[in-house]
Amino acid sequence: MERLVYDRMRLLEGEHWWFVGRRAILARLIAKLPLRPDARLLEVGCGVGGNIGMLRAFGRVEAMEPDAPSRDYVRQQLDLQPADGRLPHDLPYPGKSFDGVFALDVVEHVEGDEAALAALGALVAPGGFLLVTVPAYGWMWSRHDELHHHKRRYTRRRVERLMSATGLSPVRASYFNTLLFPLAAAVRLVKRALHIDGEDDRMPSRSLNALLRGVFSLEAHWLPRASLPFGLSIVAIAYRPA
Repeated sequence: MERLVYDRMRLLEGEHWWFVGRRAILARLIAKLPLRPDARLLEVGCGVGGNIGMLRAFGRVEAMEPDAPSRDYVRQQLDLQPADGRLPHDLPYPGKSFDGVFALDVVEHVEGDEAALAALGALVAPGGFLLVTVPAYGWMWSRHDELHHHKRRYTRRRVERLMSATGLSPVRASYFNTLLFPLAAAVRLVKRALHIDGEDDRMPSRSLNALLRGVFSLEAHWLPRASLPFGLSIVAIAYRPA
């Protein structure tokens, strides 16, 4: 990612509606997984550590991050030293060593996504889970994707094929960020038509941020029960049988 993106994430991850809403949704999904209280968990591509606190509610968390300033920031702020590593071939861990592996909006940054998913799957211990999120729909491509150095966006079917190739047993895959999808899609299409390159991840006003956070977070109550037919993002879960 661009340096400015990492720096902006330090300011946004705590309060911005998208990060807060996504954590709420992921926490509800992870709570449904049969993880033991002392589960060994790994976040691959932890960035500036915005998900670490949420993941710590479910086990002992380790992290990996290729960006050195972000590793230093996580160490200073969260008393956790992320390992230096990169997908798919530079992972500093033995195979089958984690009860939960999480790659949250990471795989889209990697040139070889099939190899990346296979490498992530190889880290999952018997009885453990892999949870991945990615952005949806190639036609939603924008300046945001370019600044974040995305290689692609996904459909659910493509994610399901990739998860099936991990050597794990797929549990489910679903779109999410569904309620706000029509608005977001309209904004991006209008910007494209008018050749507007403005950022779409700045902090909105306090009242608008609260409204968007509330709408997005509603999906935390629905997604554990049923898959959603479309959305801005995709979440997929796979399992290694004990």
